[in-house]
Order: sequence, then structure tokens, then C-alpha cells
Amino acid sequence: QVQLVESGGGSVQTGESLRLSCETSTYTDDMAWFRQAPGKEREGVAYISTYGATTDYADSVKGRFTISRDNARNTAYLQMNTLKPEDTAMYYCAAGRITGYPRLKSTSYNFWGQGTQVSVSS
Repeated sequence: QVQLVESGGGSVQTGESLRLSCETSTYTDDMAWFRQAPGKEREGVAYISTYGATTDYADSVKGRFTISRDNARNTAYLQMNTLKPEDTAMYYCAAGRITGYPRLKSTSYNFWGQGTQVSVSS
């Protein structure tokens, strides 16, 4: 069983930045960030492959968010720039071996963190 712990959320204003971290209890394969706003479905935000060679993003965050990972620290990151009010959500980290499954679909992942809240005010 893999434990994931997110951190780095907070309340910011439009245009500001935040960096989320996801520390895992052990080595993981594919990792991703998802978000869920009240009353909405969980949305895939960013994906990164085991050694970071491949990344993928939702159209809504392309050019603003960057996913990365440091396998020596068992940690993945999500750098979020130029934040908008519509980015407000609970952000979750996910991990698993998803070969053959969609990168930004929640059902592709086995392990999840508890989430960290991001709030962006206008």
C-alpha cells in the first residue's frame, strides 16, 4: 500500500502562484494531479510518467501549470502559475501503474492522497 500526502495549498489572489507537493511512502510509477470543485466531477489536471520523460495536461491549465517529480525524494510537484478563480478546488495526488489506461482519468489510479485546498479569489 502506498501512502500519499499533499501539501502546499492555500488562499491566493488571481495571478499569483502556488506549488503543491505530494510525498509518497515509497517508489511509485505514474503520478498525476486531479482537482475537484464543489458540485463538480473530479478532473485530471496533470500527469507525469515514472522518470518524468512524459507529461500531459488538461487544456484548462496548459501553459500555466507544470508537473515534475524528484524520485530521490519520492515527491511530485505541481507548480501553478497565473492562478484563476476557476482553479479553486481540492487538489489530489494520485499514483499507480496505468499502462494502457487514460492518463487523466481518475479510475486509472490505485492510490490517492487526502487532498489540499486551493482557493483563488478575484
